[in-house]
Amino acid sequence: MPNYDAHVLSGIVTYPAAVLVGFLLKLYLKVPLELTSTAMMLGYAFYVLGSDLPDLDHPDALIHRGAKPIVSVAVGSAAFLWANGWVNLSPEWVSVVVAWAIGAVGALVGWYAFTWLMPHHRGIVHSLLFATVYGLLVFLLVEYGLKMSTGEALYTGLSAFLGYTLHLLLDGSLKLI
Repeated sequence: MPNYDAHVLSGIVTYPAAVLVGFLLKLYLKVPLELTSTAMMLGYAFYVLGSDLPDLDHPDALIHRGAKPIVSVAVGSAAFLWANGWVNLSPEWVSVVVAWAIGAVGALVGWYAFTWLMPHHRGIVHSLLFATVYGLLVFLLVEYGLKMSTGEALYTGLSAFLGYTLHLLLDGSLKLI
């Protein structure tokens, strides 16, 4: 089983293969991919991220330990925004502090829920289904979030899918679900 360095370094050095696949799909199968410099740079980032992302379900993995505080802060911030809308104390600063206290509790719940909700290692997260979900999410982020063209979003989503699939290949765990 490759470790973090092996997965990420494999993603870093094999990205030209994803660019090749993109050009071959565009030229020979007429898939409407746009391989602009921006799309290829974003594709590179999502490809390399995808090369380690399946290990998100392993509590000792660096990507799990890195994502856990980000998710916790996101949950806490969402709880603060929710609480800030209904906490109305005087003076105003008390409302803000109480809303952040509620946010901190939300973040704490997010911290423990993150690991608790993760499926077992090499379960469904280590599948082509999740590679597809990752590619689709990246496509949606690029097209609708970053407002790039559909062709650029298609290429970036494809790169994300291929990077995720690289991880599965390196683990010898290529399964549909």
